[in-house]
Amino acid sequence: MLAVDTPGSVRPSPSFLQDAGGRSGIGAWIFSTDHKRIGLMYAAAMFTFFIVGMCLGLTMRLELMFPGEQFISAAAYNRIFTLHGVIMVFLFIVPGIPAVLGNFMLPLQLGAEDVSFPRLNLASWWIYMIGAAMALASLVVAGGVPDTGWTFYAPYSVRTDSSVSLAVMAAFVLGFSSILTGLNFITTIHRMRAKGMTFFRMPLFCWGLYATAWIQVIATPVVGITLVLLMLERTLGIGFFDPGKGGDPILYQHLFWIYSHPVVYVMILPAMGIISEILPAFARRTIFGYKAIAMSSMAIAAVGYLVWGHHMFTAGMSDTARWVFSLLTFLVAIPTGIKVFNWLATLYKGSIELSVPMLYAFAFIFLFSIGGLTGMVNGALSTDIHVHDTAYVVGHFHYTMFGGAGIGFFAGLHYWFPKITGRMYNDRRAKIALGLIFVGFNLLYFSMLIMGILGMPRRYADYLPEFQPFHMASTIGALILVPGLLLMLWNLLHSARTGAPAGPNPWRATTLEWQTASPPPLLNFEVAPEVTTGPYDFTHDPLLQENPA
Repeated sequence: MLAVDTPGSVRPSPSFLQDAGGRSGIGAWIFSTDHKRIGLMYAAAMFTFFIVGMCLGLTMRLELMFPGEQFISAAAYNRIFTLHGVIMVFLFIVPGIPAVLGNFMLPLQLGAEDVSFPRLNLASWWIYMIGAAMALASLVVAGGVPDTGWTFYAPYSVRTDSSVSLAVMAAFVLGFSSILTGLNFITTIHRMRAKGMTFFRMPLFCWGLYATAWIQVIATPVVGITLVLLMLERTLGIGFFDPGKGGDPILYQHLFWIYSHPVVYVMILPAMGIISEILPAFARRTIFGYKAIAMSSMAIAAVGYLVWGHHMFTAGMSDTARWVFSLLTFLVAIPTGIKVFNWLATLYKGSIELSVPMLYAFAFIFLFSIGGLTGMVNGALSTDIHVHDTAYVVGHFHYTMFGGAGIGFFAGLHYWFPKITGRMYNDRRAKIALGLIFVGFNLLYFSMLIMGILGMPRRYADYLPEFQPFHMASTIGALILVPGLLLMLWNLLHSARTGAPAGPNPWRATTLEWQTASPPPLLNFEVAPEVTTGPYDFTHDPLLQENPA
């Protein structure tokens, strides 16, 4: 177990929910440099955008319930599709876990008072909000909502009259927020660890954030440059990507996916770190293969830079490039498989408690495994030719991003909710919500996998009648999923005010954040912690001594 010794003087401080700077009201939050408040401000903004994006997705599904035009035109469908993608990718899932749970938990898990650069941390939130405001402004400026899809593919994004420039500028600004967060986390992990906490005594969530931060710092500038080139082409007429001006649209795809495939791991690596925290806590076992899981996070981040070409097998590239990218795509599955097998080995002969976070962790493993295995179909040259640009890719993408990063995010929210708020949520409502989410999710997206294999193209506002049963099933899944998500969010919000007191460590977990009060004091720990053992040591758990596995 992580020990918290008391070598220094006691430093009494108020809870972070009480302002210590003399400010009151909203100013006490939006000008606060406390990492915990910044994490909660990110959460409030992101889940607001998430609900909007969810409503847009439901609108598309209702339109696709039957063939033909129902209540929105094909042009409106394209705009809703773009807005749904931009909100969910750039405003929710990419910044999600690092900005919310990473900001809140990283200093606590390291035994630090705050992140290394608190003011830079606040600046990253302000930049995020400015980028979000620019994205929303694109709805009302001349030209209206972009209709290019969230990838802004050239040359159409150069030629369309919709407000692509403002939306692209918003994504550019949001990239700065991501870079600053990554720099802050790298420095915090290197410089702010508690006494006695070596790299291989860090919790695995910290390892996930560490690998993620390097991707944010190294890969994000690439898409920033790409978006600047796109804006220059739209405003000055310089021919970078438009073949009519001497440009190359394939160049845009290369530059876009050099960033956008590594950013997949920005979404998923922190979620994997969360699962690595939950499983030992509720199996009452030291995690199996700690160093292998830690190093696999770094391996995924490293190999993830090299596989972008598998998005472009049908775009035109040499046969050598095709098989090299295909091989690298299969190689990235090796460190992912290491994690899954080590998670399962951790559960073996464990004293498993089927709590809500544990159930979310099981859902993550199941859904992400489907996402990973269906991705191998896209990574193989022959099968990718068949399923490329079909609904199969949409199903695979959502199994990976929503079934992986999204469900991992929800698992982390339920795991750390008692620490963040000092209260417990309603367990029954949380399990009902998870049941609705799991059933609705699989009905929604597995139907897409099937219809994609049968030839249903993606991004189409209409379709042949032969695909109608699958679209009907998919829409019914969405109608089950959405109430589950709303129930989950309402349960957490309601319980934050009315839930039973949680105590400092309701899960009997062993990492440092559970060794302080709930909610944490302003400076996180009343005394400076000192780490003497690894992060998942259950040898002194009194319940295990009474009831050994």
